[in-house]
Amino acid sequence: MPAFSTPDPSQIAQATSTLADVKEYLRGNPPVTDVPLLEPLLDKDTGVPVLLGDILRDAARLASDQSGRPETDEIRLIIDGLREAAQETTDWHVLHWALPRLHQHFTHSATPQDER
Repeated sequence: MPAFSTPDPSQIAQATSTLADVKEYLRGNPPVTDVPLLEPLLDKDTGVPVLLGDILRDAARLASDQSGRPETDEIRLIIDGLREAAQETTDWHVLHWALPRLHQHFTHSATPQDER
């Protein structure tokens, strides 16, 4: 298994900053044909929902492994909440399939006047 370096807080901040940039870009009313920009974010295998789900699952596992025995009710609620959020977040991967359909709809719906 490859060795991974520990991400530092500035790397995490850069990742969230990039996501905030995408959010602001989309709020600026770009053409809908820019939807492919979102494809890497919603990729069914490596997109944000899948990665965030994995991160939350791993956080729950760490909390469970390191909480000591017996776990308190509060720790159990936190772990359960992380696992539930992980599943819900991972379920969002289905948005991956909506992007090509949306792009296709707007590409085929364009009139010659719109394509100037």
